[in-house]
Amino acid sequence: MAYDLYVITDRRIGRGRSHAEIARDALAGGADVIQLRDKDLPACDLLPVACEIHGITRDAGALFMVNDRIDIALASGADGVHLGQDDLPVRAARRIAPREFIIGVSVGRSADAVRAVDEGADYIALSPTFSTSSKVDAGPGHGIDTLRGICRAVSLPVIAIGGIGPENATLVIEAGAEGVAVISAVVGQEDITGAARQMKSLVTAAKNRRGNPEGPGKGPL
Repeated sequence: MAYDLYVITDRRIGRGRSHAEIARDALAGGADVIQLRDKDLPACDLLPVACEIHGITRDAGALFMVNDRIDIALASGADGVHLGQDDLPVRAARRIAPREFIIGVSVGRSADAVRAVDEGADYIALSPTFSTSSKVDAGPGHGIDTLRGICRAVSLPVIAIGGIGPENATLVIEAGAEGVAVISAVVGQEDITGAARQMKSLVTAAKNRRGNPEGPGKGPL
């Protein structure tokens, strides 16, 4: 299960493009996960959007996650839900979700990450890793040292989210992150597909170097 490039939809940052259009363009650029995030749509309007994106991601062989709304995630057949610290607790979400349902959790410190693992989370996201304007309520960035500490504290995949772009994607992968979650760096660009392709290339290259720090052809004989 790949989390290399995790793209979060946002109609405002996406220059008015629909969630479905953003998802298609990001997947064309190599996105591994699409998360539907919309704080404004009521459930009756959000559900058909989720169902449409589920079809798009299924055809592309990518994962589909829904932000916050486990009801919408379950009703649309999504692969999982992403929860914040103020959302439904992981333990409660796990009780009502199918066994294969993915639950991701945003955390801000190692202790929260360890607790999320104990309660049944499938992946951890440090949010925000760096300060970001994409989420006005996110607070200051926790920094690379916190990310590194969480990666050491848990065995689950850790994703960096918040303030991630081409200038620091390599840095977070080198710190141990399994992937990067982005909004502005991909969704906010005029060419979503091209931006996604660039971010995916940076993550893939950094993970390849991490797996073979000596470089191509320089490993043990």
